[in-house]
Amino acid sequence: MASDVMTATAAATMVTASLPFYLYGAWIMVGRDQDHVTWDRLMRHLRIIVPGLVLNTVPVAFWMAPRLFDQFGGVAALHAFLGLQAYALLAFGLTGIVRIFQVKRDADLYELEDPDTNLNDLHENMAAWRGRLRIGVFGYVVFWILAYVIGLYRYYGLYVA
Repeated sequence: MASDVMTATAAATMVTASLPFYLYGAWIMVGRDQDHVTWDRLMRHLRIIVPGLVLNTVPVAFWMAPRLFDQFGGVAALHAFLGLQAYALLAFGLTGIVRIFQVKRDADLYELEDPDTNLNDLHENMAAWRGRLRIGVFGYVVFWILAYVIGLYRYYGLYVA
């Protein structure tokens, strides 16, 4: 039981450590001048959130998910559902970012680095793809926070109380 407590504490610590990365990354894309997203800003966003995704996904994939069916009950099911919704919205956001990457490659902006290039000027569908990205980012953060709160409740119930 002690190793479960230590592993759960390490997992909770890693997931908690991912929160500032998510919030700051979301603020970069959603909270500031939304009409002018440059390539540098998009890359800055990705450099911020990737460590958060790693900190969150490692415990989910290697400790939480394999144990889920052994503990599947009301609160665990809610926690898993909210977490899956978060990852589904992340996947939705990625559909936008993949198209943004393709347009940048097609516009040869990898070779001609211009930090002031407005991404909306590169393709007529860019606003829709950026919309997908915004919805994915915002939705991921919202569902992640809900799953996180339920996860803390489960942690407290299983290992502290």
